[in-house]
Amino acid sequence: MSIANTIERITLAEGHAISRLIRGGWQLAGDHGPVDQAQVSNDLLAFHDAGITTLDCADIYTGVESMIGDFRRHLANTHGAEALARLKIHTKFVPDLAILPTITAADVTAIIDRSLQRLGQDQLDLVQFHWWDYAQPRIIDAALALRDLQQAGKIRLIGGTNFDAAHVAMLADAGVPFATLQVQYSLLDRRPAQAMAGVAARLGMHCLCYGTLAGGFFDEAWLGAPDPAGTIANRSRIKYRLIIDEYGGWEAFQALLAVLDNIARRHDARIAQVAARWVLDQPHVAAVIIGASHPRHLPATQAIAALHLDAADHAAIAAVLQPGPQGEVYALERDREGPHGRIMKYNLSTATG
Repeated sequence: MSIANTIERITLAEGHAISRLIRGGWQLAGDHGPVDQAQVSNDLLAFHDAGITTLDCADIYTGVESMIGDFRRHLANTHGAEALARLKIHTKFVPDLAILPTITAADVTAIIDRSLQRLGQDQLDLVQFHWWDYAQPRIIDAALALRDLQQAGKIRLIGGTNFDAAHVAMLADAGVPFATLQVQYSLLDRRPAQAMAGVAARLGMHCLCYGTLAGGFFDEAWLGAPDPAGTIANRSRIKYRLIIDEYGGWEAFQALLAVLDNIARRHDARIAQVAARWVLDQPHVAAVIIGASHPRHLPATQAIAALHLDAADHAAIAAVLQPGPQGEVYALERDREGPHGRIMKYNLSTATG
């Protein structure tokens, strides 16, 4: 069996099959360290050749859609049309908080056209809709504008990002059912298994999951390590350290890490692989988004697909799990005055040009 054939695949809709491991694109925006743009296409090609043929990006990730557009051309030139057709690019539509009160169909079209131009596509494979503030009433208008663009052939599938169950259902009732919902889902944050699970089952909606590795906290380096709270500069790492507090704190997290380490050792695996595999094993989960930023991370990423957790593994994890954050998906993060919301950037679509 070739390396690429070890990566599981799932069909989200007719003609839209994806790898269950998705290569995240947020780290290419430069917020997590310098990016060698000249090397990006070769790095992405290594992931594609390994069977990780689905990429996640966003209109607000500075420069990333254009980098992936360059990679599409590189892939077509080196591997041909069939390889290009196998590639699936999931981007996002994230209108700035500032324009939500006045957003029009023309605004939506302009943002989607910009993504099409950057990516070099005639049709976007999947557009994941994000809306910062439920109090802003044009949410349905914006969703219907996306549907109109879908009917015009500019969008293949429409998904959501960080919507709660009530608003996913509301948009479906308005005529815009999501094919997918991108959500934070990990052993620390199991909010998607609450109200969202019933809506996903009713609509046949798949979850695409980020935060599975908690920004790198699911790693042997943190086992037995002192609490880094108050010393972290990286915004992404701060975000997931806050989730650890919601989970039950550093001591509870250490107890979970110890169990994951025991399971990993039994399978000749790593803590991160166990954490990601657990999410892949959950109902309605189509894929996890992994921020592997270099081909040297490929073997560890591929090992997630090869790992099988048995009933005893799942029971051992369940025995130590704390309840974690409660309530709706992304509710904590929507409080712009709270600790989770204060670290967000809300007006990046215009800034990315």
